[in-house]
Amino acid sequence: MDNQKLVVAVSSRALFNLDESHAIFEKQGKEAFCQYQVDHENEILEPGFGFLLVKKFLDINQAFPATPLVEIILLSQNSADTGLRIFNSIRHHNLTISRAAFTSGVSPYEYIPAFGADLFLSANSEDVSKALSAGYAAATIVSGSGSNPSAQLRIAFDGDSVLFSDESERIFQQHGLAAFTANERNEAHRPLPGGPLKGFLSALHRIQTHFDEDKSPIRTALVTARAAPAHERVVRTLRAWGIRIDEALFLGGLPKGAFLKAFAADIFFDDQKGHCESAEQHQITAAHVPHGIKNQS
Repeated sequence: MDNQKLVVAVSSRALFNLDESHAIFEKQGKEAFCQYQVDHENEILEPGFGFLLVKKFLDINQAFPATPLVEIILLSQNSADTGLRIFNSIRHHNLTISRAAFTSGVSPYEYIPAFGADLFLSANSEDVSKALSAGYAAATIVSGSGSNPSAQLRIAFDGDSVLFSDESERIFQQHGLAAFTANERNEAHRPLPGGPLKGFLSALHRIQTHFDEDKSPIRTALVTARAAPAHERVVRTLRAWGIRIDEALFLGGLPKGAFLKAFAADIFFDDQKGHCESAEQHQITAAHVPHGIKNQS
């Protein structure tokens, strides 16, 4: 069962609100930051944007306490010394997190494969970009809010450049909607190549197979700007992958925020910051995936 676990790596700033100490780092430097953390190591940190998401992930393990289905790993640019405050806060909040890498200011993304992480969720966009460039699933958590009151974890994904490659998005950006639509119609029976979060969706699906569909602790949704007839290739791609998606919303360019609110998403992954901002306006936690043509300067 161990190699079937879903492993999510989170940074300390994604897990806890470290705005105050981060501001000290930005204004006064590393030495002042380290001293501040040591001086305040017995003060409990407040939850960050990703805290409730992490808690819902860990709650899934209540169904299989002997063989946990999910593990959360901490990847932090803190040193082990300044990281004491983080683990004190983890213990205070009763989070079952025991594995960590403290890298003393160096990007920790290189430990993603060593831990077998299916996703790296961070507040540091540079770390996320490095992880994606190295071929690892990663996203920058850019907003947060209260989790939906349901115990079920609800995760929403954009399609192109997130679950799928940006192959089709490039045609849209370079040649327009008519060329995109014609291409998707012509290629309807050829599965789309996988994007950076395909493996993460596959790992979620693997967890879902341990439960009856109507009792699953995870529910997924595809929320895409695509519309008919470009929907067919998406449906056939997921079928070819053998991955279940519980809900699929083909919005034809409508703003996504209201639909994410209706789905009650705990988090939404998108490659475009504008869609993340739309989610934030509806109190939905959003994570930016800086991948594909829209994120190339």
